[in-house]
Amino acid sequence: MTLELQSPFAKIAVLENAIEAQLLSSVLSEYGIPHRLRSYHDTAYDGLFQLQRGWGEVCAPEDFRHQIVDALAELRSRAVDLPDVESEE
Repeated sequence: MTLELQSPFAKIAVLENAIEAQLLSSVLSEYGIPHRLRSYHDTAYDGLFQLQRGWGEVCAPEDFRHQIVDALAELRSRAVDLPDVESEE
């Protein structure tokens, strides 16, 4: 029996965009952390909810909350620390 079947999934964090979602999913998969990504995009409203609430959310068992939040914080801090290409010229 897998951990996914033993522990119910809960909303862990809201994701800002599709790139952040893909990067986080890659990191979590690499470490074997069960998770699901859920986009807030709705074709009926042409993405209106994504503008208001973020790209989507990551869901996982509560046991992994701390690890996921830490990984997401690390991804976001690295995105902020990227050098500005224009300033190097």
